[in-house]
Amino acid sequence: MGKRKKPIQFNDKRLFYSIQEVADHFAVNVSLLRFWEKEFDNINPKKTSGGTRQYTKNDIEQVEVVYHLVKEKGMTLEGARQTLKSKKDDEEKRLDAVKRLQKIKKDLVSLEEEFDRLHEQQKYSKTETES
Repeated sequence: MGKRKKPIQFNDKRLFYSIQEVADHFAVNVSLLRFWEKEFDNINPKKTSGGTRQYTKNDIEQVEVVYHLVKEKGMTLEGARQTLKSKKDDEEKRLDAVKRLQKIKKDLVSLEEEFDRLHEQQKYSKTETES
């Protein structure tokens, strides 16, 4: 059984995330993130004087693009590099659209649950007034 993703809860007050938090977010090894950092110019977390990597939200979004191309679409590293060079904006826009659609789906499911709850309440209140 593989690792399970532990999504990062982004917070406007927090500027940096550790490499372990990013690795857990994507359910990958820390070593893979370090490897991708060498292979892809768009992944460039800040390093402290002690060498500790500090990922910003933008850095994590760049990792997400690479993750999507390599892990979800199954591209080779070279294929992912070529895609990033030629279609970087298209990939980022598509990923952004997928995120927005996922949020809309979540909101719709929440509304459906609320509607069902209200419908049940109304059904029971009609039964009580008819008695």
